[in-house]
Amino acid sequence: MRTVLLVMLLMVAGICQAQQVKVEESEQTVNGVMRRGQQLTVQLDPKFVEKYWKDHLSSKAGKVKYTKGVYTIESAVIDTISNKPMRVLSTVGSGTNGSYVWWSLDMGVAYVDKNATPQEYTAAENFMKGFARKVYREDVLRQINEAEDVLRATKQEQDRVVKQANDIQLNIDKNKKRKQELEAELVRNAGELKQLEQEVVNNQTQQEVSRQRVQEMEKSVEAVRAKLQQIK
Repeated sequence: MRTVLLVMLLMVAGICQAQQVKVEESEQTVNGVMRRGQQLTVQLDPKFVEKYWKDHLSSKAGKVKYTKGVYTIESAVIDTISNKPMRVLSTVGSGTNGSYVWWSLDMGVAYVDKNATPQEYTAAENFMKGFARKVYREDVLRQINEAEDVLRATKQEQDRVVKQANDIQLNIDKNKKRKQELEAELVRNAGELKQLEQEVVNNQTQQEVSRQRVQEMEKSVEAVRAKLQQIK
C-alpha cells in the first residue's frame, strides 16, 4: 500500500511539474466595455480556481464584490504593484487551454498596460504567477489528501479482510476441536454401550440363576409341607 501511495504522489508531483504558468495581455468585455488586462491560464478546475482566487484577492487587495460573474474591488491597494489605490475588475472562466483568471487594473490615470506601465505590468504579472503557484500547491495538497484517504480506506479494508481470515481460522480451529471432542465422546459412548450390553448379558445370567434358585426353594418348601401332612 505504501508503494501505491508513493506512485500516486509521484504522479501528482509529475503533473505539478508539467503544469505551465502562462500570463498574457488580453482584452475582455466587462459590463459592456472592452477592457485591457492580464490573463492567467492554469490546467485546473475553474470552480477550484475561482474559490481560491476570490480568497486570494480578499486577503491581498481588500473587500471583493461579486456581480454577474465579475469581481470588483474599489480602491484596492496591492503594494507589490502600486502604492496608489486601484480599481480591480476580474473574471474567472474556462477555455480550450484550461481555466483562466483575467483582471484589469485601473490606476485612475491609466490602466496597467504592458507598454504604457511596464513596471506595474511586470509586478501584476508576478502577482498572477504567485497565485498560480499557490493554487497549484493547494491542488497538490488536495490530491495528497485524497491519496491518503484512499490509503486509509485500503488499510481499513485490509484490516477487515485480515480479521475476517482470522475469524474464519478461529472457527475452523473451534470446529476441529469440537469434532475431536465429539469423536472422543463417541468412543466413550461406544465403550459405555459395550459395558451396558455386557451388563445386560450378566443380568440375564443372574436372572436365570435366580429363577433356578426360586424353583429349588419352591421344591424344598413343597417337600417340607408333604412331610407335615404325613404327621398325624
